[in-house]
Amino acid sequence: MPPRRFSRYEFTAAVRDGQGRLLLTEREPIRFRALPDNILHVVREGDTLFVLAARYYRPKPRAAGFWWVIADFQPDPILDPTLTLRIGRELVIPSLLTLDTVILSAERGRFV
Repeated sequence: MPPRRFSRYEFTAAVRDGQGRLLLTEREPIRFRALPDNILHVVREGDTLFVLAARYYRPKPRAAGFWWVIADFQPDPILDPTLTLRIGRELVIPSLLTLDTVILSAERGRFV
């Protein structure tokens, strides 16, 4: 079964190992870029990557599922999304336009 649409694994490839098992290749993370429409968010009590993705990407179906975009896009990427975000930390959130036209587009390879 291929990765679900808009999954962080959508941009991986499936390969078979020597034993015939189907495996996914490494996923190239999205890298930070200083873009004019980036949003600077200061973490407050109760913020998680899932909550922020749901808030900033609200028009998208299953918006909270885009937590990986926020985690990858930081100048210092967040490797473990289960860790509590430090209150006062500044996070760079790519805009909804960037999410749609760059990160999730077929042209993504030019962005990573």
